Amino acid sequence: MAKALNRIQVILECTECRKNDKPGVSRYVTIKNKRNTTARVELMKYCKYEKVHTMHREIK
Repeated sequence: MAKALNRIQVILECTECRKNDKPGVSRYVTIKNKRNTTARVELMKYCKYEKVHTMHREIK
């Protein structure tokens, strides 16, 4: 039962949309293990506003 406590839900946000001041910001929700992955998560995900794969970073 203690294993489930290490998993937390994080929000990934598109970095390109933030730079370009687009009207929409692409966001994804995922789960990470906070014990094994202490740094912020960075993944390449599809941004529907940019219409390409861009870097998405974890936000607090």
